[in-house]
Amino acid sequence: MTGPIRMTDPSPSALIGAALLAAGRPVTVAELAGLLTLPPESVVQAMTTYTQALAAADAGFTVEAVAGGYRLVVLPALAAHLAPILSPPPLPALSAAALEVLAVIAYRQPVTRAEIEAMRGASAGTVVTLQERELVKVLGRSDAVGGPLLYGTTDKFLLEFGLSSIKDLPELEGTGFSHLLRG
Repeated sequence: MTGPIRMTDPSPSALIGAALLAAGRPVTVAELAGLLTLPPESVVQAMTTYTQALAAADAGFTVEAVAGGYRLVVLPALAAHLAPILSPPPLPALSAAALEVLAVIAYRQPVTRAEIEAMRGASAGTVVTLQERELVKVLGRSDAVGGPLLYGTTDKFLLEFGLSSIKDLPELEGTGFSHLLRG
């Protein structure tokens, strides 16, 4: 039996992999640059090398750019095979109304509840559900009379939808997103 592996001078790839695994959240290039004491450009190159090494090793996971950082994820083709051991069970799917409200908030943030309701032509009661699921948060108050709350999306929203930033939302077709609304 062999003893523990001792890494006296770990490679950037080894540190990147260990950092992504240990963090359990997306890790930014700036954080990795500080950890590796490398310029950001070198970190991006090391990340590319690490991702290619994972693919070549048939490791079963890869690096995903999401929420302004990088994280390790199971290859989508393998996710169904792992369903029996994954926990916790997924939350029920969002209703069509909740998805409509989430779309309005994502594309128009910061936005008030009254603005959401005016765009939808229906109540925005699902804002509370979206807040409970940590997809939406209060960003502040509007300067309008009464100071209504302003809503926007969270980092968890970016994670759940696989986006690096809100700028990665797909372009809206035509003159807006009326095709997403039923009101």
